[in-house]
Amino acid sequence: MALDYVTLRLIWWLLLGALLIGFAVMDGFDLGVGALLPFVARTDSERRIAINTIGPVWEGNQVWLILGGGAIFAAWPLLYAVAFSGFYLAMFLVLCALILRPVGFKFRSKAADPRWRAVWDAALFIGGFVPALIFGVAVGNVLVGVPFRFDDTLRLTYDGGLLGLLNPFALLCGLVSLAMLTLHGGAYLALKAGQPVAGRAVRYATWAALALIVLFSVGGIWVAFGLDGYSVTQSLGGNGPSNPTLKHVATGGGWVLNYGRYPWMIVAPLLVYIGAPLAILLVHLRRPGLAFAATGFTVAGVVATAGVSTFPFLLPSSLDPDMSLTVFDASSSRNTLLIMLIVTVVFLPVVLAYTAWVYRVIRGRVTAEWVTENSKSIY
Repeated sequence: MALDYVTLRLIWWLLLGALLIGFAVMDGFDLGVGALLPFVARTDSERRIAINTIGPVWEGNQVWLILGGGAIFAAWPLLYAVAFSGFYLAMFLVLCALILRPVGFKFRSKAADPRWRAVWDAALFIGGFVPALIFGVAVGNVLVGVPFRFDDTLRLTYDGGLLGLLNPFALLCGLVSLAMLTLHGGAYLALKAGQPVAGRAVRYATWAALALIVLFSVGGIWVAFGLDGYSVTQSLGGNGPSNPTLKHVATGGGWVLNYGRYPWMIVAPLLVYIGAPLAILLVHLRRPGLAFAATGFTVAGVVATAGVSTFPFLLPSSLDPDMSLTVFDASSSRNTLLIMLIVTVVFLPVVLAYTAWVYRVIRGRVTAEWVTENSKSIY
């Protein structure tokens, strides 16, 4: 039986969430390693250990960001237009930071001069720290609402700037993201790096887990009592046209009300409160593989919490709430969603299988002895 429009929209909402979680989990740990680099590695040999734990995988991990952006472009064109226009300067900062990563990886090993390598180590740190922070700031602004509206012909007006994005709640979300990815990166180093890098990574991951729990809790309280939230009061339904101007939206309690409407959504924040402490317990019990899996579930919990809390909204408008973008009025056509779904069903398992095979091939720790033996062929 053919899938109806509302079902396809819900499927693509779930797939978008899966792609964003995939990016946060897969690319998140190497961003976390970059942010931790100055703290877990004190000598050139130790820095090479940390860098080469992610050396074989960082390029492949960034593909998840491209997949997520491509899915937004194809499945939610209005969301792509508003987000990439309104967040343009923030995206530009992220892009500059991400460019520093390949440059840092490629140029660091070109000369043995300590000053030369220190410059590229700083570039790798910036390339991990800045995206980890800014991605969280972007999610924070989604929860607050973004100042945009459409006219009768769906022409976009955005009434904001970079400084407006750096509001207190968004900065808190940025710190949540930074703590989350630092925890994930620390767990990865505990799994893949030799000593003393792994030992230091465990200490910083412990502090990051505690910071994540506190900041995530503060954010939850802020959402419950400090943000209005949004809720749809009148619309044409899930099979209606992709026109965000044909509904009415009210403010007040929307994000919290979702957990009353859909009790199963509580699973998302519970993953954070269970996963973060469990990861630290496991890493101290010297079970780094299980600890890394636990941090992966923690990352998924944080991202999923933002997604389910705002459902069915993709991007609320603080300027004119009625113009907010939802799952049911900002999508591509039914045929587009169906064709994309068929392609995804065919190729996504291939990507996952290949990724699993790559990680199996490169399993094992990066030690000082291994770095010395392969010093001419690694970063």
